[in-house]
Amino acid sequence: MTLRLLDREDALIVRARGVDLLRYVHRPVMDPFEAPKPYLHPMRTLDGDVVTGYRPHDHRWHKGLQMTASWVSGQNFWGGGTYLRDRGYVDLPNLGTMRSLGVRAEADRDRAVLTEALAWHTSAGERWIDERRTLTVHAVEADSWALDLTTALTNVHHGELLFGSPGTQGRELAGYCGLFWRGPREFTGGEVIGPAMGEQGDWLAFIGAHDEVDRSSTLLFLDDPDTPCRWFVRSEPIPAVNPSLAFDEELPLAPGDTLARRYRIVVGNGAWTRGRLVRHVEDRAW
Repeated sequence: MTLRLLDREDALIVRARGVDLLRYVHRPVMDPFEAPKPYLHPMRTLDGDVVTGYRPHDHRWHKGLQMTASWVSGQNFWGGGTYLRDRGYVDLPNLGTMRSLGVRAEADRDRAVLTEALAWHTSAGERWIDERRTLTVHAVEADSWALDLTTALTNVHHGELLFGSPGTQGRELAGYCGLFWRGPREFTGGEVIGPAMGEQGDWLAFIGAHDEVDRSSTLLFLDDPDTPCRWFVRSEPIPAVNPSLAFDEELPLAPGDTLARRYRIVVGNGAWTRGRLVRHVEDRAW
Protein backbone atom coordinates (compact mmCIF):
# COMPACT_ATOMS: atom_id res chain seq x y z
CA MET A 1 0.00 0.00 0.00
CA THR A 2 1.42 3.35 -1.08
CA LEU A 3 0.40 6.50 0.75
CA ARG A 4 0.30 9.69 -1.31
CA LEU A 5 0.65 13.32 -0.25
CA LEU A 6 -1.20 16.07 -2.09
CA ASP A 7 -0.01 19.62 -1.40
CA ARG A 8 -2.60 22.37 -1.61
CA GLU A 9 -2.08 26.07 -0.96
CA ASP A 10 -3.56 25.93 2.54
CA ALA A 11 -3.59 22.20 3.32
CA LEU A 12 -1.96 18.80 2.96
CA ILE A 13 -3.99 15.74 1.99
CA VAL A 14 -3.06 12.12 2.66
CA ARG A 15 -4.53 9.59 0.22
CA ALA A 16 -4.68 5.79 0.16
CA ARG A 17 -6.62 3.45 -2.13
CA GLY A 18 -8.15 6.42 -3.90
CA VAL A 19 -9.57 7.83 -0.64
CA ASP A 20 -8.48 11.13 0.92
CA LEU A 21 -7.98 9.88 4.48
CA LEU A 22 -7.40 13.32 5.94
CA ARG A 23 -6.99 16.96 5.08
CA TYR A 24 -4.71 18.96 7.38
CA VAL A 25 -5.44 22.67 7.06
CA HIS A 26 -2.32 24.45 8.29
CA ARG A 27 -3.21 27.90 6.94
CA PRO A 28 -6.76 28.35 8.22
CA VAL A 29 -8.89 31.37 7.48
CA MET A 30 -11.52 31.90 10.16
CA ASP A 31 -13.21 34.44 12.39
CA PRO A 32 -10.99 35.55 15.33
CA PHE A 33 -13.83 34.48 17.68
CA GLU A 34 -13.08 30.91 16.61
CA ALA A 35 -9.43 31.16 17.76
CA PRO A 36 -7.70 30.42 14.43
CA LYS A 37 -5.59 27.28 14.46
CA PRO A 38 -4.71 24.32 12.20
CA TYR A 39 -7.19 21.45 12.07
CA LEU A 40 -7.91 18.07 10.49
CA HIS A 41 -11.10 17.88 8.42
CA PRO A 42 -12.40 15.90 6.76
CA MET A 43 -11.10 12.61 8.10
CA ARG A 44 -12.47 9.54 6.33
CA THR A 45 -12.63 5.78 6.69
CA LEU A 46 -11.27 3.56 3.93
CA ASP A 47 -14.91 3.29 2.80
CA GLY A 48 -14.81 7.05 2.23
CA ASP A 49 -17.18 7.95 5.07
CA VAL A 50 -16.49 11.24 6.88
CA VAL A 51 -15.89 10.88 10.63
CA THR A 52 -15.31 14.52 11.63
CA GLY A 53 -17.65 17.47 12.01
CA TYR A 54 -16.82 20.96 10.83
CA ARG A 55 -18.08 24.25 12.25
CA PRO A 56 -21.38 22.92 13.67
CA HIS A 57 -24.04 25.53 14.43
CA ASP A 58 -23.83 24.89 18.19
CA HIS A 59 -20.04 25.40 18.39
CA ARG A 60 -18.66 27.18 15.31
CA TRP A 61 -15.10 26.83 16.64
CA HIS A 62 -15.23 23.01 16.58
CA LYS A 63 -13.36 21.88 13.47
CA GLY A 64 -12.76 18.18 13.08
CA LEU A 65 -9.68 17.21 15.11
CA GLN A 66 -7.64 19.96 16.76
CA MET A 67 -4.84 20.29 19.28
CA THR A 68 -5.82 23.25 21.43
CA ALA A 69 -6.45 24.51 24.97
CA SER A 70 -9.54 26.07 26.48
CA TRP A 71 -7.62 27.90 29.21
CA VAL A 72 -3.95 28.89 29.40
CA SER A 73 -3.42 31.40 32.22
CA GLY A 74 -6.60 33.20 31.20
CA GLN A 75 -6.09 32.97 27.44
CA ASN A 76 -8.57 30.99 25.34
CA PHE A 77 -7.04 29.09 22.39
CA TRP A 78 -10.23 27.03 22.00
CA GLY A 79 -12.64 29.61 20.63
CA GLY A 80 -16.00 30.92 21.76
CA GLY A 81 -16.81 32.07 25.26
CA THR A 82 -14.58 31.53 28.29
CA TYR A 83 -16.01 29.88 31.39
CA LEU A 84 -15.44 31.89 34.55
CA ARG A 85 -16.19 30.69 38.05
CA ASP A 86 -19.53 32.03 39.35
CA ARG A 87 -20.18 33.83 36.04
CA GLY A 88 -20.54 31.09 33.44
CA TYR A 89 -19.51 31.55 29.82
CA VAL A 90 -18.43 35.07 28.97
CA ASP A 91 -17.25 36.48 25.65
CA LEU A 92 -13.87 38.03 26.44
CA PRO A 93 -11.10 39.70 24.40
CA ASN A 94 -8.78 36.79 25.27
CA LEU A 95 -8.88 34.61 22.16
CA GLY A 96 -5.49 33.41 21.01
CA THR A 97 -4.14 32.24 17.67
CA MET A 98 -1.90 29.35 16.61
CA ARG A 99 0.29 30.19 13.63
CA SER A 100 2.04 27.60 11.53
CA LEU A 101 5.69 28.46 10.98
CA GLY A 102 6.21 25.76 8.39
CA VAL A 103 5.29 22.18 7.55
CA ARG A 104 7.52 19.42 6.18
CA ALA A 105 5.84 16.38 4.65
CA GLU A 106 7.02 13.05 3.22
CA ALA A 107 5.38 9.77 2.29
CA ASP A 108 6.31 6.26 1.19
CA ARG A 109 4.64 2.89 0.98
CA ASP A 110 4.01 2.50 4.69
CA ARG A 111 3.51 5.96 6.15
CA ALA A 112 3.02 9.66 5.60
CA VAL A 113 4.62 12.08 8.05
CA LEU A 114 3.78 15.77 8.54
CA THR A 115 6.07 17.74 10.84
CA GLU A 116 5.13 21.28 11.81
CA ALA A 117 6.43 24.15 13.92
CA LEU A 118 3.78 26.43 15.44
CA ALA A 119 3.66 29.50 17.67
CA TRP A 120 0.82 30.19 20.10
CA HIS A 121 0.08 33.91 20.31
CA THR A 122 -2.21 35.59 22.83
CA SER A 123 -4.96 38.04 21.95
CA ALA A 124 -2.42 40.82 22.58
CA GLY A 125 0.04 39.23 20.13
CA GLU A 126 2.47 37.87 22.74
CA ARG A 127 4.18 34.60 21.85
CA TRP A 128 3.66 32.25 24.80
CA ILE A 129 4.19 28.74 23.41
CA ASP A 130 6.32 27.17 20.68
CA GLU A 131 4.99 23.83 19.51
CA ARG A 132 6.55 20.98 17.57
CA ARG A 133 3.82 18.76 16.11
CA THR A 134 4.05 15.54 14.13
CA LEU A 135 1.22 13.73 12.36
CA THR A 136 1.92 10.20 11.13
CA VAL A 137 -0.52 8.19 9.05
CA HIS A 138 0.37 4.49 9.11
CA ALA A 139 -0.94 0.95 9.65
CA VAL A 140 -3.29 0.98 6.67
CA GLU A 141 -4.98 -2.41 6.91
CA ALA A 142 -7.98 -4.07 5.26
CA ASP A 143 -10.55 -1.91 7.03
CA SER A 144 -8.68 0.58 9.22
CA TRP A 145 -5.85 3.08 9.38
CA ALA A 146 -4.07 4.90 12.18
CA LEU A 147 -3.00 8.46 12.92
CA ASP A 148 -0.33 9.18 15.52
CA LEU A 149 -0.16 12.75 16.79
CA THR A 150 2.74 13.90 18.95
CA THR A 151 3.08 17.37 20.36
CA ALA A 152 5.75 19.19 22.36
CA LEU A 153 4.66 22.52 23.89
CA THR A 154 7.49 24.74 25.15
CA ASN A 155 6.79 27.70 27.40
CA VAL A 156 8.58 30.71 25.85
CA HIS A 157 6.74 33.17 28.13
CA HIS A 158 8.57 34.88 30.99
CA GLY A 159 6.30 33.31 33.61
CA GLU A 160 4.65 30.03 34.50
CA LEU A 161 1.69 28.99 32.35
CA LEU A 162 -1.31 27.15 33.74
CA PHE A 163 -3.33 24.86 31.48
CA GLY A 164 -6.92 24.57 32.61
CA SER A 165 -10.50 24.09 31.47
CA PRO A 166 -14.05 24.98 32.46
CA GLY A 167 -13.67 22.05 34.83
CA THR A 168 -10.80 23.73 36.67
CA GLN A 169 -12.95 26.88 36.83
CA GLY A 170 -15.76 25.05 38.57
CA ARG A 171 -18.02 23.70 35.82
CA GLU A 172 -18.73 20.08 36.66
CA LEU A 173 -17.81 17.48 34.01
CA ALA A 174 -16.59 20.10 31.54
CA GLY A 175 -12.87 19.46 31.67
CA TYR A 176 -12.09 19.78 27.99
CA CYS A 177 -8.54 20.84 27.11
CA GLY A 178 -6.05 19.48 24.58
CA LEU A 179 -6.58 17.12 21.64
CA PHE A 180 -10.28 17.39 20.73
CA TRP A 181 -12.38 15.44 18.23
CA ARG A 182 -15.81 16.65 17.15
CA GLY A 183 -17.80 14.03 15.33
CA PRO A 184 -20.32 14.58 12.53
CA ARG A 185 -23.85 15.41 13.65
CA GLU A 186 -25.17 11.98 12.61
CA PHE A 187 -22.92 10.46 15.29
CA THR A 188 -25.02 12.09 18.03
CA GLY A 189 -26.21 9.33 20.33
CA GLY A 190 -23.42 7.00 19.23
CA GLU A 191 -21.97 4.25 21.38
CA VAL A 192 -19.01 4.90 23.69
CA ILE A 193 -16.92 1.93 24.77
CA GLY A 194 -14.38 2.57 27.50
CA PRO A 195 -14.09 5.08 30.33
CA ALA A 196 -17.04 7.29 31.21
CA MET A 197 -16.83 11.07 31.52
CA GLY A 198 -14.04 12.05 33.87
CA GLU A 199 -12.60 8.55 34.25
CA GLN A 200 -9.11 7.36 33.40
CA GLY A 201 -8.32 4.62 30.92
CA ASP A 202 -5.78 3.67 28.28
CA TRP A 203 -8.25 3.90 25.40
CA LEU A 204 -11.76 4.87 24.45
CA ALA A 205 -13.83 4.07 21.35
CA PHE A 206 -16.71 5.93 19.73
CA ILE A 207 -19.03 4.17 17.25
CA GLY A 208 -21.33 6.22 15.06
CA ALA A 209 -23.85 5.49 12.30
CA HIS A 210 -23.80 7.44 9.04
CA ASP A 211 -26.67 9.09 7.26
CA GLU A 212 -27.44 8.13 3.64
CA VAL A 213 -25.35 4.95 3.66
CA ASP A 214 -26.02 1.75 5.61
CA ARG A 215 -22.72 1.85 7.46
CA SER A 216 -21.18 2.65 10.80
CA SER A 217 -17.64 3.70 11.69
CA THR A 218 -15.44 3.25 14.73
CA LEU A 219 -12.85 5.65 16.12
CA LEU A 220 -10.44 4.23 18.68
CA PHE A 221 -8.57 6.84 20.74
CA LEU A 222 -5.41 5.80 22.61
CA ASP A 223 -4.06 8.06 25.33
CA ASP A 224 -0.38 8.73 26.00
CA PRO A 225 0.73 5.58 27.88
CA ASP A 226 3.27 7.57 29.89
CA THR A 227 0.88 10.26 31.16
CA PRO A 228 -2.65 8.87 31.59
CA CYS A 229 -5.42 11.44 31.41
CA ARG A 230 -9.02 11.75 32.44
CA TRP A 231 -11.39 11.59 29.48
CA PHE A 232 -13.87 14.20 28.36
CA VAL A 233 -16.44 12.34 26.27
CA ARG A 234 -19.97 13.02 25.13
CA SER A 235 -22.43 11.22 22.89
CA GLU A 236 -25.30 13.58 23.71
CA PRO A 237 -26.00 16.39 22.90
CA ILE A 238 -22.87 16.34 20.71
CA PRO A 239 -20.37 13.64 19.71
CA ALA A 240 -17.00 14.62 21.19
CA VAL A 241 -13.86 12.98 22.64
CA ASN A 242 -10.91 14.61 24.40
CA PRO A 243 -8.09 13.05 26.45
CA SER A 244 -7.93 16.09 28.68
CA LEU A 245 -4.74 17.83 29.75
CA ALA A 246 -6.52 19.47 32.69
CA PHE A 247 -9.88 17.91 33.49
CA ASP A 248 -10.34 19.37 36.96
CA GLU A 249 -6.81 20.29 38.06
CA GLU A 250 -4.62 22.92 36.44
CA LEU A 251 -1.41 21.73 34.80
CA PRO A 252 1.57 24.08 35.31
CA LEU A 253 4.34 24.62 32.76
CA ALA A 254 7.40 26.54 33.96
CA PRO A 255 9.32 28.96 31.69
CA GLY A 256 11.53 26.98 29.32
CA ASP A 257 9.90 23.64 30.13
CA THR A 258 8.23 21.42 27.55
CA LEU A 259 4.95 19.55 27.84
CA ALA A 260 5.02 16.47 25.58
CA ARG A 261 2.14 14.14 24.70
CA ARG A 262 1.45 11.43 22.13
CA TYR A 263 -1.87 10.04 20.96
CA ARG A 264 -3.16 7.51 18.45
CA ILE A 265 -6.48 7.46 16.62
CA VAL A 266 -7.53 4.38 14.69
CA VAL A 267 -10.26 4.95 12.09
CA GLY A 268 -12.16 1.78 11.32
CA ASN A 269 -14.91 0.63 8.99
CA GLY A 270 -18.00 -0.72 10.70
CA ALA A 271 -19.02 -1.08 14.34
CA TRP A 272 -16.21 -2.82 16.22
CA THR A 273 -17.01 -4.97 19.23
CA ARG A 274 -15.30 -4.53 22.58
CA GLY A 275 -13.45 -7.78 21.91
CA ARG A 276 -12.04 -6.53 18.63
CA LEU A 277 -11.04 -3.23 20.21
CA VAL A 278 -9.19 -5.00 23.02
CA ARG A 279 -7.39 -7.30 20.57
CA HIS A 280 -6.40 -4.34 18.38
CA VAL A 281 -4.89 -2.48 21.33
CA GLU A 282 -3.07 -5.57 22.61
CA ASP A 283 -1.70 -6.64 19.21
CA ARG A 284 -0.40 -3.23 18.10
CA ALA A 285 1.88 -1.79 20.75
CA TRP A 286 3.19 1.76 20.55
